[in-house]
Amino acid sequence: MREALGARAEQVRPVAPAYRRVSAGWRRREHKRRLILAVLAAAIFAAADAIGLWALNHARVDSHVIFSETTHPRPGTIAGVGQP
Repeated sequence: MREALGARAEQVRPVAPAYRRVSAGWRRREHKRRLILAVLAAAIFAAADAIGLWALNHARVDSHVIFSETTHPRPGTIAGVGQP
């Protein structure tokens, strides 16, 4: 076993400098791509939040009523739940 591994180890050549250069370039491009994607996702999220807050700020108060009942039910009752 030792002889087989020794013979195999003799066949292994060191990594060429060109491979290291190309690999470094690839890693640099991959890092830049991921950074741009993260910045783009953050910008889209921030823009969606800003548009939503702007829309909520400019909405009329009386037009968007969630609960339209003017009378309050007695405590302990479930009157009006599920009613359109």
